[in-house]
Amino acid sequence: MVDEETQGLESIESWIPRTKIGKDVLEGKITSIDEIFERGEKIKEPEIVDKLLKLKTEIIWIGGSPGKGGGIKRTPTRRTARMHRSGRRYKISSLVVVGNEDGYVGVGRSVGTTHQIAIEKAIKKAKLNIIPVLRGCGSWRCRCNELHSIKRKTEGKAGSVRIVLMPAPRGSGLVCSEELKKLFMLAGIKDILTKSFGKTKTRFNHVLAAFDALKKLNASR
Repeated sequence: MVDEETQGLESIESWIPRTKIGKDVLEGKITSIDEIFERGEKIKEPEIVDKLLKLKTEIIWIGGSPGKGGGIKRTPTRRTARMHRSGRRYKISSLVVVGNEDGYVGVGRSVGTTHQIAIEKAIKKAKLNIIPVLRGCGSWRCRCNELHSIKRKTEGKAGSVRIVLMPAPRGSGLVCSEELKKLFMLAGIKDILTKSFGKTKTRFNHVLAAFDALKKLNASR
């Protein structure tokens, strides 16, 4: 897990806002990201999120290379090649999750010519895609009214992958794959049940489907 606080402070110091919301945030007229969500405005500058939230970052390991004795050795980025007359052209893909464990999470994916460029671009996109997560205790076996799970059952889809998220009683933990745990932990969810369909080995779509399900929770606010 990467702490973005130091990097965020450096970018804020040299930040020159280009949008009205950015100017209001820098001038102190907007002090909470909830004000932006209540207005229904779209965040177009990642520095807005850096100014209002202290975020942590997780990289989803979407790539893989052949391991010794067979199997796959997982890598944080995925490299694909395309043949041209001048030779092979490589493309690096990255998928990143940002959040602060207080009910805000964002997912970003990007492509670059190097690993560092792809990851940095994905982090910026994740900040622009940040959403509030409607947490609660929707399990009939618990009903503690604390913010440890989700309020209701929800479903999301990306590509061939479909996922169902269900509230879980306190102490159940995160019943899901290791990569999905990164998403839920940064969203501040401690207990959840999941059921996935489709080609879940495609981690891109698996995480994006879960993020889509979390976005649909906001429809019941």
